[in-house]
Amino acid sequence: MRFRIRPVETTFYDLFTESAQHLVKGADLLAQVLDMDVTNGDIAERMREAEHQADETTHRIIKRVNSTFITPFDREDIYALASGLDDVMDHMDEAVDSIVLYGVTDFPEAFAGQVAVLQRAAQLTAEAMPRLRTMKDLEEFWIEINRLENEGDRNHRRILAHLFDGSYKAMAVLKLKDIVESVESAIDAFESVANTIEQIAVKES
Repeated sequence: MRFRIRPVETTFYDLFTESAQHLVKGADLLAQVLDMDVTNGDIAERMREAEHQADETTHRIIKRVNSTFITPFDREDIYALASGLDDVMDHMDEAVDSIVLYGVTDFPEAFAGQVAVLQRAAQLTAEAMPRLRTMKDLEEFWIEINRLENEGDRNHRRILAHLFDGSYKAMAVLKLKDIVESVESAIDAFESVANTIEQIAVKES
């Protein structure tokens, strides 16, 4: 029987939890863009600040892993998880930035459902992060994220079909497609995060 001795190091878990909480904020800001009563420019500024805070957390994770002799789990997995969380925020920031730059206010009906999928994935990821400490009760998380990613794929296909059915002018199609693709990429990135967590859990079990 192989025994693995790990230090009682809580910093990484706290930082990953913090990183995931940034994603909840980012997803909520993206959802607010759909509200006609808010100023998109203000949301874009708040999104840039959220993205900056997320970057700072990622840098702290990397700095910590580079200065820690024994990490709570494999270094490459820490890098992969930090990078995956950072990718999600980058895609959401890209979506909000594109909406503001393009001046888009009219979205396909199914787009709100796609953003709701993104919000749910963010919330589940934030709830899962503290459970990395024990590696328990995580299986339902990655299963549900996979289900959400499949739902996101279906929504994505419906949105694209609507964009190309003649309801929108060509320039509007190009703008909306960029935004829709960014949100789809963010949902895919959440699945990559879940896959990384599954790999960590399997290794540590």
